[in-house]
Amino acid sequence: MKQCPRCGQSYSDPDLNFCLNDGEYLTDFGPASKPFDDSPPTVMMDPTRVTNPMQGQWQTAPPPAPLQQSIPVGQGFAAYGIPAGSDQTLAVVSLCLGIGSLTIGWCCSLGLLLSPAALITGFIAISQTKKNPQRYGGRGFAIGGISTGGVFLALYVAFILIYGLLAFFSLLTGGGH
Repeated sequence: MKQCPRCGQSYSDPDLNFCLNDGEYLTDFGPASKPFDDSPPTVMMDPTRVTNPMQGQWQTAPPPAPLQQSIPVGQGFAAYGIPAGSDQTLAVVSLCLGIGSLTIGWCCSLGLLLSPAALITGFIAISQTKKNPQRYGGRGFAIGGISTGGVFLALYVAFILIYGLLAFFSLLTGGGH
């Protein structure tokens, strides 16, 4: 037997722990008592708020129309409403090779491989863009790849010329005993 200490209501259900009137924790009295539970009492809250007043009412709307779009064979993803983008692969490769030639190209003269590759792929990308602009894009990337590859080659040639001239003048002045 359990009793509410606040209102004095008695309950015979052994599994009931809180008063149904005020939510107070019930105390045991009688022969079958359980260990004391010191957890906080259950808080009685207001009923849930109705957020959608139309809930429960049937809304009459026509069923959605079936999809009437025919899908032509061989067009891939473009048939589903996703626009087919332009191919910019060579232009992006050109730009990456050009940037690589300027940044890591000085290590072991790796730029002598990267910058011509950037120039070649950049010129191919520009010619593809001129021939078929709907299919190929990335003209700006290609120009960037050509520019960075060309800048590396120009700097490398200038570096070799300056180094050669300094070595030549060093020999003339007698510094190379």
